[in-house]
Amino acid sequence: MTTQTILPVNAEGLSELSKRSNEPAWLTEKRLNALEMAAELALPKLEKMRIERWDIQNYGSHKVSDAVTSLNDVPASIQELVKDKEDASLVIQRNSGTIYTKLSPELAAQGVIFTDLQTAVKEHEELVKAHLFTVTTPEESSVTALHAALWNGGVFLYVPKNVEISVPLQAVMLTDEEDATFAPHILVIADTNSSVTYVDNYVSGDSTKAIVHNGAVEVFAKTGAKVRYATIHQLGEHVTDLSYRRAVLDNDASMEWIVGEMNSGDTMSDTNSILKGSGSTSDSKIIAIGSGSQKLNYSTRAVHHGKNTSSQMITRAVMREHATAIINGITKIEKGATKSDGQQTEKVLMLSPKARGDANPILLIDEDDVTAGHAASVGQVNPEQVYYLMSRGISREIAESLIIYGFLAPVVSEIPLEGLQTQLQSLIERKLGQ
Repeated sequence: MTTQTILPVNAEGLSELSKRSNEPAWLTEKRLNALEMAAELALPKLEKMRIERWDIQNYGSHKVSDAVTSLNDVPASIQELVKDKEDASLVIQRNSGTIYTKLSPELAAQGVIFTDLQTAVKEHEELVKAHLFTVTTPEESSVTALHAALWNGGVFLYVPKNVEISVPLQAVMLTDEEDATFAPHILVIADTNSSVTYVDNYVSGDSTKAIVHNGAVEVFAKTGAKVRYATIHQLGEHVTDLSYRRAVLDNDASMEWIVGEMNSGDTMSDTNSILKGSGSTSDSKIIAIGSGSQKLNYSTRAVHHGKNTSSQMITRAVMREHATAIINGITKIEKGATKSDGQQTEKVLMLSPKARGDANPILLIDEDDVTAGHAASVGQVNPEQVYYLMSRGISREIAESLIIYGFLAPVVSEIPLEGLQTQLQSLIERKLGQ
């Protein structure tokens, strides 16, 4: 049975919104074509879950919040995330539009571009037009088509050839108005032999009404480029999070994903590295905690096209109460991708007999001269480990906490910023009710 997608806007309204934002004609056309596709395409098929039963129709309407010139004026819900960042390169989106952008003069002098995507469409049109929706395409499903039609705010990051950025560039995405469309699109282009770390946080207010976040990321790592992308999603229980992340790697490029899935609502997350160029590498680290009655579906993918490519995936998930998680790791080695190496590990730790976690490692190999491997485990806290720690004078509660933190440590320790590690640790404690 195909569920009909209810469009949150008609073509006339979308066209008017695009023109009111002074978008170029080609982008207006892309939006309208995507909206038409959204009405015809099916919802994405999730392993062992029926997304049509999720609350995914609440897109709201386009509502732009007032811009701020000082970080002292940002909403209280994100004050902690932006304190002491007055001099940092930072983009903040609130609901349907960007309210703050800043790029350090030093990076600007090197030709780095870091702004909201809606501004970049007009000021850096050729760069954006050549890459936008070329890897996260509207044709995938009604969800990606709706994103291509409705996206707003977002981030555009361009790093010129041979420019190496040592300080992370950061963004905060906030949804705190129940009837506002929230669909940021992140576009990162790292030119030849460049290097960059980008970090963002997705946050929601105290909404009691259902909201949908339909977001997408496109990363292009050109020859020899190195990109590290860290993202933490901590959206509330009334927010359904639908996130697609895609990266295309040219020869000898490297991509590192660090994803913290700390949401309290239903979540679908799809992270994909396309190793197009020979010698390219991908490293994906995913950490997730489910609680309450959450439905979580995480897919991490690596598709090898080039020769001598390598991919590594590590996923750690902790499930408590009635939460359900489906975790897919998919390594695809195409014909001709000789000498490639694809490795993956998925582990789920369940803290309640009513929690459920499925780990599904998948290898799809179309070439003989390769190496590939996978490992997966699903289980509860080992009572022998608990008893051992308790025999050393540690309480049961602390013993279980230590085991959980040790389970998650392979991902947490890889967070590129000390402040971000501290934040993630705090979120883990909150999600675990400690």
